[in-house]
Amino acid sequence: MYISNLTHLLDETGNIPEQMPKEARELANFLALIVDVTTQTMPSTLTSTEIRCLEKGCHGVVKSAKRQKESEIHWYCPDCENEGVISQWEGTKWDNNPKMFSK
Repeated sequence: MYISNLTHLLDETGNIPEQMPKEARELANFLALIVDVTTQTMPSTLTSTEIRCLEKGCHGVVKSAKRQKESEIHWYCPDCENEGVISQWEGTKWDNNPKMFSK
């Protein structure tokens, strides 16, 4: 299981650094894509994202959901059973959740 804090993969400007090793950059892009897709609808149950699994040789489609009680996104591939949680995604450029702050 991957347990990922998205901010650990970003630079001081909130971007995925180009100078990261290739594998780390691919993981960061995969996680950012999951955040982007999941926060568009904020499903509470695992829902297909149309994102292909990052596991080598797997052609499964990842499902994701926003965990109700935590500020985490859970993702899961039913084909290879690879899964993870993403925390600290709120406020990143991939967060599509409408903000509750209004004046």
